[in-house]
Amino acid sequence: MSHNPIRPWRSIERRKSRQIMVGNVPVGGDAPISVQTMTNTVTTDVAATIAQVQAAAEAGADIVRVSVPDQASSKALKEIVAESPVPIVADIHFHYKRGIEAAEAGAACLRINPGNIGSEDRVREVIAAARDHGCSMRIGVNAGSLERHLLEKYGEPCPEAMVESGLEHIRILEDNDFFDFKISVKASDVFLSAAAYHALAEVTDAPLHLGITEAGGLTSGTIKSSIGLGNLLWAGIGDTIRVSLSADPVEEVKVGYEILKSLGLRHRGVNIISCPSCARQGFDVIKTVEALEKRLEHVKTPMSLSIIGCVVNGPGEALMTDVGFTGGGAGHGMVYMAGKQDHKIGNEGMIDHIVELVEKKAEEIEAENAAAEEAAQ
Repeated sequence: MSHNPIRPWRSIERRKSRQIMVGNVPVGGDAPISVQTMTNTVTTDVAATIAQVQAAAEAGADIVRVSVPDQASSKALKEIVAESPVPIVADIHFHYKRGIEAAEAGAACLRINPGNIGSEDRVREVIAAARDHGCSMRIGVNAGSLERHLLEKYGEPCPEAMVESGLEHIRILEDNDFFDFKISVKASDVFLSAAAYHALAEVTDAPLHLGITEAGGLTSGTIKSSIGLGNLLWAGIGDTIRVSLSADPVEEVKVGYEILKSLGLRHRGVNIISCPSCARQGFDVIKTVEALEKRLEHVKTPMSLSIIGCVVNGPGEALMTDVGFTGGGAGHGMVYMAGKQDHKIGNEGMIDHIVELVEKKAEEIEAENAAAEEAAQ
């Protein structure tokens, strides 16, 4: 919101982590929390994979991960990297040579699962390739693929086992003087994953990649991820996130941003504040919001829009938003600009009118930002 002050009771003190680079995207330190997703196309279908990467980037993805399960995928990765507008992370499982090939193909980061990539010697070969090609790494600990000795020690996946796994592999990287890595400790169980991240945050300054793995479909996975990631982010933990959904990767990006926006940690696009509607509504709130969400997807400028059905809460919500509309009587409603009453409009045609107002306001905000940047130089 361009005209509202930051209130201290809304601030989050982020955990201090060291910063690494994933391509041209900083992760950790004071960098914005980045949003990631992963393609679900067959990697060797280069055209389809590139299209999905580009769609995710358009939706706001800062980083996109691509699976590299075989040598043919390693070859395809080089073409994908060349066409990608964002850094590409190569997802490596089982075969360490895929990691070496991915680094050579231009991947910005290698994601390895320490539980299934092999011996320390093989991991060292991957480290050497990453160093030679300016590639960072992510240690991906997963509750479903912990090392056998840890399962024997603890009896089952638990936060202690996940953190111990992570620390063992941190040691391997650091013993080889490699520090350009981030780490994740994911589980499909919200409690297990959150507890592991809280414990890990206490024992390393490495950037943390957050995720609730195998979270589920669009609705259930969104809820589970919001609870798990929200808990961690609110505590200041997390430097980059991926929402894992059985859905289009673009939906993962959207949900990721909504989680960050709800906590004031990232701002992109229009934040629509709307009521659930009731018998007091002066217009069809649900259909209006659905239409506005689609019509305003192209707006990247951070700003807020309130759409409230009646005058009970409408004026109060409008005080807090850049643009607002509150339903009234006799087929008319009130438009608010920067929290102040501006003009009345009829319900008919109000969607077009609101879109025009938001687009104009976005242009004004961008112009103000550009002028401020120029003055600072």
